[in-house]
Amino acid sequence: MTVVSELTSQFGVTAACQSLAVPRSSFYRSRQVSSPKVDPPSPLARSPRALSEEEQSVVRETLNSPRFRDQAPREVYATLLDEERYLCSWRTMYRILDQNQEVQERRDQLRHSNHAKPELVATAPNQLWSWDITKLLGPTKGTYYQLYVIIDVFSRYVPGWLLADCESAALAEKLVRETCLKQGILPDQLTLHADRGSSMKSKPLAMLLTRSGRGQDSFATSRLE
Repeated sequence: MTVVSELTSQFGVTAACQSLAVPRSSFYRSRQVSSPKVDPPSPLARSPRALSEEEQSVVRETLNSPRFRDQAPREVYATLLDEERYLCSWRTMYRILDQNQEVQERRDQLRHSNHAKPELVATAPNQLWSWDITKLLGPTKGTYYQLYVIIDVFSRYVPGWLLADCESAALAEKLVRETCLKQGILPDQLTLHADRGSSMKSKPLAMLLTRSGRGQDSFATSRLE
């Protein structure tokens, strides 16, 4: 490769390599291997305007003080300027917080306590019933029937059902009352679960499931979800 290097100065790399039958890639590779390694650049010198560790500590203590811990660095910066006090720019405040992993929402946040999700659990029959109304297609087009079904959550037994041509609060009250009487439900024995449909929230059914003005015992405790 030394001869090729000497010829390149006179004839160029391409002509020198062709005359000596040396691939140019091999010539360039030999130059890279033989060339001295360049030392990495020296680190940048510290800026004379950079804050010292003590000054950075003062900035951090100020930002995290009870007075300013709920304010953003921009607000702290503006407040200090109004008081004719200058620590550093608001960008530098952010950099100092970032170096200490303290860049976050600084305002007070509303924290909701974790409430246990309510559950309905049945350990025996006739403790928890669930009921709903389903629309069924009739024999002719445009005709529908309403199927009222009560199911025991524990046993999956259907203690009562009713098929009608309309949805009615009176029919819902009648079905629940007659089913409770048929099953011998005692006062405050049963929890009746349902969604928030109009029949489920109707006044006749609510009066049946709660104590009336005459002091009668309720058949069940209503649970709407």
